[in-house]
Amino acid sequence: MAGGPFSAKPIDGVPVVDSNTAAVLYGPQDLRLDNRPVLPPGPGEAQVAVKVTGLCGSDLHYYIHGRNGDFVLREPMALGHEAAGIISAVGEGVTHLQVGDRVAIEAGIHCGSCRLCKAGRYNLCPQMRYAASAKTYPHLQGTLQTVMNHPAKYLHRIPEGCTYEQASLVEPLSVVLHASRRAPVKPGQSVLVFGAGAVGMLTCALARATGAANIVAVDIDERRIRFAVEEGFATAGHILPKLPRPASPEDGLESARQTAEKLVSEYSPESDGFDIVYECTGVASCIQAAFYVGPFFGLRAAAES
Repeated sequence: MAGGPFSAKPIDGVPVVDSNTAAVLYGPQDLRLDNRPVLPPGPGEAQVAVKVTGLCGSDLHYYIHGRNGDFVLREPMALGHEAAGIISAVGEGVTHLQVGDRVAIEAGIHCGSCRLCKAGRYNLCPQMRYAASAKTYPHLQGTLQTVMNHPAKYLHRIPEGCTYEQASLVEPLSVVLHASRRAPVKPGQSVLVFGAGAVGMLTCALARATGAANIVAVDIDERRIRFAVEEGFATAGHILPKLPRPASPEDGLESARQTAEKLVSEYSPESDGFDIVYECTGVASCIQAAFYVGPFFGLRAAAES
């Protein structure tokens, strides 16, 4: 485009890109605003002026603990991966995108050559690099930046009527759609959803849209449950008590069984369990309870798998 990718004049509503501020994590609870250089996109890349980034539970874990499970922060890393923005420059060889396109960002970059990638299951690629994840080193920087360069094939145009806020939910929504394909909801069925965060709430919304008759959301946070019910995402909600860690695996399983019995007796008393169970927390006690609340041959899906 005339004037190069960093023209002093806005073009078709595209913001002028002359600085890059990033929210960078240096260690547990050490988040800093850094000024980073604005680099032109390389071949096959596009530059995105990030408009919206949603905060994931993994971002919170990195911020509080400097790690997310086994993935430990080893260098300063910009957080964020649920994002949308507008193309501000394109690199050599990029033909399907142009400056001014509004896009949702697919934050994972797979190898494309392993057995799983070739089978179309690239979400399980062992070489997957993910924005704002310490799984790989050097870390792939996240989306809490003014601008970022990203492989163009992982940038997806969004329709005109879609807001940036809505587009930032494409990443968690894709998780939900994957789970629903593994365990599809049929009209009239009962659905139990463990977790009322972004993924859990979207799961409830999808279950409602596909005709579920009874949707129960379960969480430890009263505010989330109240929101899920009052806003029509769920037909009922259950607040789990915050319990101490079980003393043994056997105690954990017994606690999960008791939780499941309570959920079935209160919200699905006329059956032997819920038709579909979605586990959207990754918490061991919820995963264990999920196996008890469905009928013996019922469908179950872990929404984070």
